[in-house]
Amino acid sequence: MGFGNMQQMMKQAQKMQREMQRVQEELKDRTVEGSGGGGTAKVVMTCDFRVQSVEIRPDAIDPSDPEFLGELVRQAMQDALDRVHEVTQAEMAKVTGGMRLPGM
Repeated sequence: MGFGNMQQMMKQAQKMQREMQRVQEELKDRTVEGSGGGGTAKVVMTCDFRVQSVEIRPDAIDPSDPEFLGELVRQAMQDALDRVHEVTQAEMAKVTGGMRLPGM
């Protein structure tokens, strides 16, 4: 491998790094919605893991069964986190050409 090839590789890596940073910035404003209990509880979260809202249908609130409400919220949070992961992976794959990078 010649020096010219190494320089070209470095330029490509730097370009990819800039593109990844741009995508990460854009993802901060992108939101996903997760739900639990068939939509009984909903969580809206940005793709940088900031919870924007939590909605719970009033008919799901039973004071005698707080564990059920906790489980609905847990399901909605997990669903939102899974969706953030999917969106992030898909957007980063566009930049990396599908190449799996550590920490991504």
